[in-house]
Amino acid sequence: METKTCNETRVVRTSRIFPNDVNNHNTLFGGKLMSDIDMLASISAARHCRMECVTASTDSVDFLSPITMKDSVCLESFVSWTGTSSMEVFVKVIAEDLLTGDRKIAATAFLTFVALDEKGKPTKVPAIIPETEEEKKLHETGKERAEKRKAHRRQSRELANYLTTHKPWE
Repeated sequence: METKTCNETRVVRTSRIFPNDVNNHNTLFGGKLMSDIDMLASISAARHCRMECVTASTDSVDFLSPITMKDSVCLESFVSWTGTSSMEVFVKVIAEDLLTGDRKIAATAFLTFVALDEKGKPTKVPAIIPETEEEKKLHETGKERAEKRKAHRRQSRELANYLTTHKPWE
């Protein structure tokens, strides 16, 4: 099976922050940022496998610094690690103060996508080749994150056995 570089899966989008994008603290809504993260990550996953893919999990979104209306926000995503049918996508969020030019990492995220064949079943994906130091570091720690995801998914399934689906208002 072919391989691809992280750069071949890279997606970059920069936008401004407007009043309808902020919460009562005048910082970017976390939910809006999470939606944008998932959107970009899905494009990276599709670029990698050139198949339909679905979000299997949002492993983490770490909000590191607030994003305000003085800032632009740049999201950069790429496939950082692959399993058999799964792809880990890393998303880096950079806020830039448009008046001073100061840039800071505002958030990071890891999402997992699964490639699907024509019948909607998981299918193999190409291996990923890291090139930069950043990509290499993320790739070398990817297997450990994948193992933690599997353990967490098992725990979630076990917990789901105890959850009810009844309507509490009835």
